[in-house]
Amino acid sequence: QVQLVESGGGSVQAGGSLRLSCAVSSYAYSSECMGWFRQAPGKEREGVAGIHRGVGSTYYADSVKGRFTISQDNAKKTVNLQMNSLKPEDTAMYYCAATRCPDTWYEYSGSWYRLGGYNYWGQGTQVTVSS
Repeated sequence: QVQLVESGGGSVQAGGSLRLSCAVSSYAYSSECMGWFRQAPGKEREGVAGIHRGVGSTYYADSVKGRFTISQDNAKKTVNLQMNSLKPEDTAMYYCAATRCPDTWYEYSGSWYRLGGYNYWGQGTQVTVSS
C-alpha cells in the first residue's frame, strides 16, 4: 500500500514561517513528479508547488512565488514545502500528491497544477495564519 503522510502544519502569525513535510513510501517516492496543493473552506483544491525530480525543475503558483520553496530529501524519502512570509490567505489544508511523470518534462511544466494528473494523495495538514 502506498502512503503519503503530511506533517508540520500549525498556527502562526502573519509574516511567520512553517515547514511542511510529506513522508513517502518507497513505491510512491519512485514517482518523480510530486506537488503540494491546498484547499481553503468553501474553495476548490489548488496547486501550490510542483517538482519534477528527474529534471530537477520546480513550479509555483503566482500567489506563493518568492515565499514558498519545494524540495526533496531522498535519504529521508520526504518532499518538503518551506513557507515564509505567510499571509492569512495562505490558511488552508495542505496536501501532497505524487504521480508518474509524463513522457516529456515540458508536459509536466504545463500541467503540474492539475489535480487529475496525480494518483496518490495524502490526508492533509492544516495551516492557519492569523493577522
